[in-house]
This record gives sequence, structure tokens and C-alpha cells, in this order.
Amino acid sequence: MLAFQDSAVKKITVTLPDGSVGEHQSGETVREIISSSKCGDAFKYAVAARVNGQLVDLSNPVNGDASIELIDISSADGLGVLRHSISHIMAHAVQDIFDGVKVTIGPSIEDGFYYDFEYSDTFTPEDLKKIEKRMRKIVSANHPFVRTAMSRQEAVSFFENRGEPYKVELINALPDDVTDVSLYTQGGFVDLCRGPHIPSTGMIKAFKLMSVAGAYWRGDEKNKMLQRIYGTGFATQEELDEYLRLIEEARKRDHRRLGRELDLFQMNDEAGPGLVIFHPKGALLRTIIEDWEKKEHLKRGYDIVMGPQILKVDLWKKSGHFDHYRENMYFTEVDEQSYGIKPMNCLSHMLIYKSKIRSYRDLPLRYFELGTVHRHEKTGVLHGLMRARQFTQDDAHILCTPEQLNAEIRAIADLVDYAMGVFGFAYEVELSTRPKDSIGSDADWDMATAALKLALEDNKITYDINEGDGAFYGPKIDFKLKDALGRKWQCATIQCDFALPERF
Repeated sequence: MLAFQDSAVKKITVTLPDGSVGEHQSGETVREIISSSKCGDAFKYAVAARVNGQLVDLSNPVNGDASIELIDISSADGLGVLRHSISHIMAHAVQDIFDGVKVTIGPSIEDGFYYDFEYSDTFTPEDLKKIEKRMRKIVSANHPFVRTAMSRQEAVSFFENRGEPYKVELINALPDDVTDVSLYTQGGFVDLCRGPHIPSTGMIKAFKLMSVAGAYWRGDEKNKMLQRIYGTGFATQEELDEYLRLIEEARKRDHRRLGRELDLFQMNDEAGPGLVIFHPKGALLRTIIEDWEKKEHLKRGYDIVMGPQILKVDLWKKSGHFDHYRENMYFTEVDEQSYGIKPMNCLSHMLIYKSKIRSYRDLPLRYFELGTVHRHEKTGVLHGLMRARQFTQDDAHILCTPEQLNAEIRAIADLVDYAMGVFGFAYEVELSTRPKDSIGSDADWDMATAALKLALEDNKITYDINEGDGAFYGPKIDFKLKDALGRKWQCATIQCDFALPERF
């Protein structure tokens, strides 16, 4: 009998964080495997793990051969797990204090976390203090985060019985092939969540609730307006204190505040959200910058062009924008004809190219426009001049042969670097690859991505890969400005488009 039991136990091979390889029993948790190894001390700062590249709880069972990497609390992944867990604790505290609150979603974000609530009253700054106080009690209780698997139907019934319609909607919206979901419990609070989470609430050392804002359910203005509580968390109190100091410094230098104080521009609710009105001083500064932009482009062989603000919808359909971008566009009717207000300048530039017969000897052609565009950005992401619904792009389109592509991309990257240096901007670079919703052949996408990558490497530019965040018509190089808080803002971009020439 004992021999039978031994033979029935499945043995697995596990590569540990220090590179050593050991034999373990299938079903042992990450914690059990690490604790029994020489890597046990590494648990001190671990909040989660990667098993064969997948982010999981430390309590996750390992059922097959695996490579394990521990996630330190101070790493980017570790902070994401920590902040996600704090958002659950915040939701726990909110439901403890306020009757009738319905919970929705609460993810970690780049510099913190948020959770959206449906609540009949408005959360106030005093309410945030009460919530923080209750959160500290939950933290001190050191409740474990416990993951439970449940069938979809069981989960729907569970949340229906708890009066949580948003959770029911999320479950029902899952793909048909998803049969089970996971729930996490800490204390008496249960939430629908994929995880992972920290082992217990007592690991949390430093957090702060920052603000309250409105947010539409699922980002759709047709849905109910919810209340979003933002917060942040760090591994240590010292890191949190430094972040709060930077927040205060950034507040003093907030361009929206300076725009008012220096009488440069305004954002006026009477005009509409995301629409900038430049005052005389601001308009003069803008004109000086635009004149500089034009001179720099002319020196580099660009031709200045101009296009209309509206174009027929048929043209946007031809380009693919109507199918892939219309939710971000504005439309109007003129003489019983539908027009789209341009969100970008490319179509006019293509029509200029088409206006006469061209020879390969004419290439490259470099069209440049200071074009004002309109995009229907969600209210929640608008941020002064950095994210607006109307803005002016220094926008260029270069038509060239494949043989000229590398040199043209490198020249644009040099221009961007020069402009950033003139204005004293620090920036980072990302190569954004093919999204799920895209047009064009695999061969074209591979060629375009390779061309961008080669140009970056030839220019010795350090970059990260941003998987799946390219434009629907081609991959792109994104230059992201860094502000006083270290936040990144999308600025210049170099996009390689093989689809548009085929359509025009």
C-alpha cells in the first residue's frame, strides 16, 4: 500500500529563483516549494511569483515542471500587485462604512490604484479620512487573501444574492469558453478578481487616498456615472512620503494652473470639455513655437501643406478610419452629405499626392502641416493641454520607397531628439506593435515593424516594446515625455503605414 502511494505521487522539476533545479511533488504551492529550498529568505519581500512567466499568488499550486521567479514588493510588478490589493481593502472599507454602496472594478494603475463605486451620496474629503481609518484596521487584522474558484453560474448567483449587479454584468460579458471565475476574500469582503494578490493585508505598510472623480461605467457616457476614488501605495512609508512631496511640487507647476495665473489659456465648461481657448499671451507664445516648427521642417526638405477640417465620410471609409476609429470622431451633415471632422491629417496629404502622376524620382516627398484635429477623448482622460479634444499637430507624411525608409525614419528620430533638446524635455521611447484590431497583411506589418526597429538600433536609441499598442494601420515609435512626477505623456510618434497607399 505504501509503495502504491509513493508511485502515485507525481514528481515535477522546478527551476528556482537562484537558478538551482529541484524535484518536488505536484500540487505543492509556490510558498511551500520556495520555503523548502535555499531561497527561503527571498520570501521576506515577495508578494507574488511568476510560474513559467505567468503572474500568480504565492499560494498557487504548481502542477507541472516549472520555472519560478519571485516578485519583489518594490518592483514594478510587485507594486502593481500591492496596489491592486489595497484597492480591494479600500472597497472593503467603503462597504463597511457606507450602506447601499455597489462595487464595480478596482485595478492598479501606473502611479496607484482606483475603485469605482455606485453610491447615492457624494464622497467628500472627510469621507476619505474615514475610509483610510477603516482600511488601517483591516490592514492591522492581517486578513489572508484567499482565492476561490467558482463556476460562472455559481458566481452569478453568488453576486446576485449579494446585490452586486456590476459583478454579474462582468461575468456575463466573459467569452463563452470561460467556464470558471476566481473570487478573492479578505475578512468578510469578497470580490470577483483574476488576481494575484499579496498573501495578507498585514503586508501593507504605506498608502494614501488621493481624490474622488466621476467615471462612467465601462468608460461609456451612455452608462451610469459612478464615483472613482483614487489612491496610491508603496512598499515603505519613506517612498510614499517622497511621492507626496513630488505631488505637491507638481501641483505648484501644473500647467493648467499656470495657464490661468499667467493669463495664457483657459478651459471653459461653457465651451466644452477638452477645448482650449488661447488668450493673447498664450496665442503669441504658440505662434512663436509654430513659426520655429515651420522653419525647422523647411530646412529639412519638407513642403508645407494645408487641408480642410471636414472631409466626406466616404473618404474616411476608404481609408479605414470609419471602421476602426469612428468612436473617436465627430460627424456633421452638410447639404444632405455626411462629413467627418478630421481626427488626423493624413487623408488630405494622400489627395495631394494623388493630384498628379508621380515618378519614383520624385521620392521622397515630405508633406508637413500644422493641422488642427478633433478627437472624442473620454472625459476621464482629459488633462489640460496634454490630453484634449481639439489640438494642433505638427504632422508630416513622408512618401518614399522601401530603400529610403531607414534613412527617413532615422532623420525623423533626429528631428524629434533635436526638438526635445531645444525645449529641455526628458523622454522615453517605445516601439508599439500590431493591435488586435488592425488592417494590412502580416508581411506588411512584419516589414514595417522591422524597419522601425532597425532605424532605432541604427540611431542607438534605447527603447521598450509596447506589445499590441500600434495604430490600426501600422506599427509606431512613440516618444513619451516625462513630467516632474515621472509620469509619461504621449508626444511625438513615427508611424509606418503600408495600408494607406494601397487604399489611395
